[in-house]
Amino acid sequence: MSNDFYTSSILPHSGIIIKICRAYTDSQEDFEDFYQEVCLQIWKSRNAFQNKSKWSTWIYRITLNVCLTLSKKNNRKGYTMEKLPEIPEESKAFENENLNLLYDAIKKLSEVDRAIILLHLEENPYKEIATIIGTSANNIAVRINRIKKQLKILLDGKIN
Repeated sequence: MSNDFYTSSILPHSGIIIKICRAYTDSQEDFEDFYQEVCLQIWKSRNAFQNKSKWSTWIYRITLNVCLTLSKKNNRKGYTMEKLPEIPEESKAFENENLNLLYDAIKKLSEVDRAIILLHLEENPYKEIATIIGTSANNIAVRINRIKKQLKILLDGKIN
């Protein structure tokens, strides 16, 4: 993967990649593996992008698909990949206790709800989230309200 492609096409969207990868991992090492695999898959499939959606929407879908696939693998021992560009510094999310509690709560959500709340936290409009998930914007609005209530119950009294 060229540094130019990474810098111009992936790095501007690293925030959502980081959030989604973090929500599907339990350690910094796994997080880094997921992040690098997402970057690799974006690079490998870059020529398949057909401009039918925004580049960011396409990246979200690849990231979700890679994370879901990797998280379903029971045994990733021996999992190797080539060295990719450095992961942005803000990805050291495992060091913040309150953030760890939030991600622990998010991990208790269904896969679809997890994806929805991560996209919402990235401040995507309901319409774009609906496009990514494959439902209506009204459905997303209702689900986000339910997810927030569920997270509040899970986190009540745990975060300062």
